[in-house]
Amino acid sequence: MKVVILAGGRGTRIAEETSTRPKPMVEIGGKPILWHIMKIYAHYGYKEFLVACGYKGEMIKEYFHNYFIHSSDYIIDLRDGSRQVLKNNGDDWKIGVVDTGIETMTGGRILRLRDWLGSEPFMVTYGDGVGNINIADLTDFHRSHGKLATVTAVHPPARFGGLDLDGDLVREFSEKPQTGAGWINGGFFVFEPGVFKYLSSDQTILERTPLERLAADQQLMAYRHSGFWQPMDTLRDKQLLEELWASKQAPWKVWE
Repeated sequence: MKVVILAGGRGTRIAEETSTRPKPMVEIGGKPILWHIMKIYAHYGYKEFLVACGYKGEMIKEYFHNYFIHSSDYIIDLRDGSRQVLKNNGDDWKIGVVDTGIETMTGGRILRLRDWLGSEPFMVTYGDGVGNINIADLTDFHRSHGKLATVTAVHPPARFGGLDLDGDLVREFSEKPQTGAGWINGGFFVFEPGVFKYLSSDQTILERTPLERLAADQQLMAYRHSGFWQPMDTLRDKQLLEELWASKQAPWKVWE
């Protein structure tokens, strides 16, 4: 199952960091938050990624182009350019870095990746949030209910998209409510290929019509996660994540 990471937005709410780089490249503990997200999935055996780029996407491309060199130890012979690797980075990931457009919305970015996703189920998450979500349990839950889509429901700050739940069935999806029952969209989606019929163009915002229609059609289920989840929306969020990482008690660090 491939993992799509939505990494194309401008990140205007954390402009102190994103004026010079895309939000997923903002570092926590010296590594882009994008890397942290990928490490979570890789821990559970999901190591094939499609990074949907947009704003300053060339920086993400350059990062992964040079990833092996920067994270490995080697001896290079300058006479012929040959390289002897002494210690590699240990990450056996396969990464597609795809320009999905500067102005493309979240649903549109997924739609642009359709040819690479094929006819298999796939996962989607945002390039700016981490959590100790058990991805194995999430995918097992998705397979168990037979619906088109699963969203991970987390406890909010109230500014995020709300979920009206009936058991595990999402009855209504509302983007960024001011009040609600306490469950919101935390990303970490699992989708069947049938969701593509809910995506129409570059301007499709996943969190609006597609998720609203999936809920109305009773095709959207919620995987409830009561553990740690934290987006990096503001400089204060970044500082919190940095402090957790520095304490060596970062809850999202599920890997060794």
